[in-house]
This record gives sequence, structure tokens and C-alpha cells, in this order.
Amino acid sequence: MSEREPHILVVDDDREIRALLARFLEGHGFRVSTARDGREMRRALAHGAHALIVLDLMLPGEDGLSLLRALRAEGLRTPVIMLTAMGEETDRIVGLELGADDYVPKPFNPRELLARIRAVLRRAAEARAGAAVAGTVFRFAGWTLDTARRRLTDPNGVEVALTGGEFDLLRILAERPGRVLTRDALMDLLHGRAAGVFDRTIDVAISRLRRKLDDDGKNPSLIKTVRGGGYVLAAAVETS
Repeated sequence: MSEREPHILVVDDDREIRALLARFLEGHGFRVSTARDGREMRRALAHGAHALIVLDLMLPGEDGLSLLRALRAEGLRTPVIMLTAMGEETDRIVGLELGADDYVPKPFNPRELLARIRAVLRRAAEARAGAAVAGTVFRFAGWTLDTARRRLTDPNGVEVALTGGEFDLLRILAERPGRVLTRDALMDLLHGRAAGVFDRTIDVAISRLRRKLDDDGKNPSLIKTVRGGGYVLAAAVETS
């Protein structure tokens, strides 16, 4: 395979799943490396860059959530799709809290995972393309969101780390100040797909953003919840 094909790292302790995904993804134009646990994952990451990581939640030793937490703490921004047990909504929410870009519940159809991988990679490519050209700078309530540098700085000029999904969500809100956006609309703008009935991705991401913006979760003044409607960036926004 060409070095220019996206390189996917699959981390799962089930040998059959690793082999299945490797064959399937390679058949759809990806390079694939596999790891059975956190130790092998770190070894793979140390020996090359990857476009995306498919990370199982239940792993021997360090579990997927612990590994994701460590990766994000170390500043690794490689997109991560979590594989979670069907019905384990709490684990999915925690994963999103820690910076996962998406999740797929087990058992899964490989074609669904393929679609999620392509969607996440497409968003990452669009983000890189946006950073390569002159972008818009949004200023609101002392905060500055620089879309060219993909940076958020607080009123004191200190950079606040955001995941790719958090940045894109805040950019979407900043582009539409005062406009109420439903969860479905945000999900479609962010992920290119409608939210599922039990999909709390947007709620989790909004909660993370509020914490990072020092926006009181119980009585937020920046990102407000509109009952029965969705969310709105209530602050005045200036652009340059």
C-alpha cells in the first residue's frame, strides 16, 4: 500500500476483530496497524504517525478510557473513535468528555465503522485546510477564537486547549451568534449526520465547552440552553 493512504491504528484485544478490521479497511484503501493493548498501542504510536485510532473501551490492563485520557493529556490530537459495549451510554459519554471524536457500539457493522472513519477524517482534513488559509478571528466576552490557528485564548491571553470537535462546535456557534441551533442541526453541521434518539454527543460537548469557557453550567451566560430548542451563543461576537 502507498504511504499516502490514511494510516489507521486499531486497538482491540480480540484477535478476530483486529484481523477482520484490518482486512476490511485495507480493502477500502487504508493502511492498517493493530495493537492488542495499551503497551502495543504506545509502541505503534512511537514508530509512526496515524490518521486515526480505533480504540476499544474494554482492554486488558489499561482500559480504553484511561488510554484516551493519557493521550489527550499528552497533547495527541489524532482523531479517536471508541468501540463501546451496546447500551453502555455512560461509558460513551465519558469517552466524549475525554475527547473522543466519535463512538461505535459493539456489535457493529464494519460498514458503519467505515462511514464513521471517513466522516471523522473528512472533518480533520477540512480543519487542516481551514487552518492553511487566512481565517476569521471571533471575539466574544473577552475570549478570542482564531480559526486560522485553531486556537482559543481566554481574556488574559492564555491559550485554552480544545479537541478538534470542541473547536469546531464553538466555531459553529460563533458563526451564528444569537441563533438557536437544535441538537440535530448542530449534529449535522458537526458530523454530517442526524443525531440518534439517545445521542448525547452535543450535550456532552457543550458541557465541556462551558467548563473551558468558565461558563457556569447551572446558569450559563455564554452558551445558553433553550428549552425544547437547542443551544445559542448569547454573547455579542466581533469578527476580523
